[in-house]
Amino acid sequence: MLTEVKSTIDEWGNVDKMISRWLLERQELIVLYCKVDGLKQFSTQDTPISVRVQALCDVLIDYVSAGHFEVYQLLMKEAEQFDDDYHKTIDRIFPLIQQSTELALDFNDRYCSAELCEKNLEQLARDLNKLGVKMVERFDLEDQLIDTLHNCHRDMVA
Repeated sequence: MLTEVKSTIDEWGNVDKMISRWLLERQELIVLYCKVDGLKQFSTQDTPISVRVQALCDVLIDYVSAGHFEVYQLLMKEAEQFDDDYHKTIDRIFPLIQQSTELALDFNDRYCSAELCEKNLEQLARDLNKLGVKMVERFDLEDQLIDTLHNCHRDMVA
């Protein structure tokens, strides 16, 4: 019994660390987004806009992928281990998260290379705005998932 409890505590701690690393990646994504969105004129002074946008795309895809293929899976596994009824939460939140995933993938497809970025430069401000709005919604939904499926167990493992 004691070994089982220690294993649960260790596993919860590992998930907590992974979430913390993922949230740091979110911060990096936000900073890169602001560096691109904050440009008043899209010019090639200093760092070319295409380089900044490609960096944003790289982190965006890494962040979105980590959510779908790592974080969400671990959160659901943890909820199962704590015998939580999490399906209503997942059924409500995942379709909304999927919308932002599709928008992020579309943005990446449109701007992932210097050539594509230059070709679509006139649409960049509008596309960044759409992406920003959807990502803010996504971050809120992900925070709800973390609170509902992970943080709620903090007192149990303390």
